Amino acid sequence: MASTELRGFWREWHLGTLTTLRSNGFPHVVPVGVTVDEEFATARIICSRGSVKARNVYAAGPSGARVAVSQVDRGRWSTLEGIAVVREDTESVRDAEARYAERYGREPGPNPERVVLEIAINRRLGMN
Repeated sequence: MASTELRGFWREWHLGTLTTLRSNGFPHVVPVGVTVDEEFATARIICSRGSVKARNVYAAGPSGARVAVSQVDRGRWSTLEGIAVVREDTESVRDAEARYAERYGREPGPNPERVVLEIAINRRLGMN
C-alpha cells in the first residue's frame, strides 16, 4: 500500500521522466506529464502515436514494454517500474486526458493522434 506522502507526491504538480528502450537497447528518456491511480496499480501518459516513446512501446509487441517513470523534487523522489502498453481507444484516451487535467490543472490541447501509454506498475523505488 502506498503511503499518504507518496500518494500526495504523485498528485503534486511535477513533470516526470519516462524511460523506454530503443531497439538498440539504449534508453530513451523524456519529460512527461504522468498520472497515477490511487491504488498505485496504473500510471498513464498521454502522447502522440508517432512519438518515439510510443513507437518504443509499440515495438515491444502486445505483451508490452518495460519502462520506468520517475519524478524528483529536491530530496524527494519516486520511480515506478512496470510494463507499458499503448491504448488507442477513445474511452482510454478521454480517461487519461481527464486525469491529466485534474493533476496539472489544464485540459490538454486537441490531438487526433493522441494515445495513452498505460503502465501496469509492478515495482516502486524511493518514497513508499
